[in-house]
Amino acid sequence: MTEGRQPGADAAAFIAAARSDDPTHFEILTERHRRELQLHCYRMLANYEDAQDLTQETFLRAWRKRASFQGRAAVRTWLYRIATNACLDFLEKRNDRTPVPAGLANLDEVLYLQPYPDRMLPEDPQESAVARETIELAFIVAVQHLPPRQRAVFILRDVLGWPAATAAETLELTVGSVTSALQRARVTVRERLPDRRLDWSRPATHELSEDERSTVRRYLEAHQRNDLDGLTSLLRDDLRFVMLPEAGTSVITAKDAVDGWVAGGLFQPGHDDWRGLITTVNLMPAVALYLRTPDESRHRLFAVSVLHVVDGKITELTGFDAAGKSWLGLPATL
Repeated sequence: MTEGRQPGADAAAFIAAARSDDPTHFEILTERHRRELQLHCYRMLANYEDAQDLTQETFLRAWRKRASFQGRAAVRTWLYRIATNACLDFLEKRNDRTPVPAGLANLDEVLYLQPYPDRMLPEDPQESAVARETIELAFIVAVQHLPPRQRAVFILRDVLGWPAATAAETLELTVGSVTSALQRARVTVRERLPDRRLDWSRPATHELSEDERSTVRRYLEAHQRNDLDGLTSLLRDDLRFVMLPEAGTSVITAKDAVDGWVAGGLFQPGHDDWRGLITTVNLMPAVALYLRTPDESRHRLFAVSVLHVVDGKITELTGFDAAGKSWLGLPATL
């Protein structure tokens, strides 16, 4: 989504709805932007549930501030400004939104990170054309290491493509301050994404590659066979693994990850009857893992594994504890 489109008929309709004090008509005109605003809040907050809440807060603020919309900018731009500042207000009040250093290389844990269901991604072709890299977990984590206002500058300028002047007005900063903040943010993101493409102005496919499809299929099959050797063979030696929201689970070798799983009782009697579903979250391959323990008749949702695959090997594995949760539209049992 690029800022800068001139307001037109939609702005006139929006002004009319705002002046009429008709909440139903106003809701219809704002609701069409829900998915893209929710994704924006997710990039700011890295937490799907918080993004849902802040999107709703955005609509409430928009209704309260409806008289301030004069049509000088597009409706979408006005809503993005409100959403951005709602997220900044949220972050200012929370002291638990700072990544916890894991003490291992540059890998830090973002304990509040949650996956984003692909079914909730924007349908608008302008927003859905945004590069896949800006929704992948590694990007979302990297952005969390930016101070909140610098994070907002980076997302508005480099991800959404807003002009510096528009970003400055939104954040009540000078253009010079925005330019300086963007330069610092780019340095941090490059440090945390050393092997990733950083040019998001050109389109990137959202489809999984055959390499990704094959690897994720073999990953699931190894689980279902309780084949620890087969699973290990899919992991690159320098695998980065973290299990959220548990603190202290980050490791940076495949051996440490596997040893930790076994030490925790996985793949041992009573925790060795697996089923699973292949899915995607954050436009990445993922497996929903279901475990049946001896005292249960059905397999229950246990975890969601999100994989980053390079040349047939899993280089990053982010696990999310999903036990007892109704998550991502997944069935609770199989």
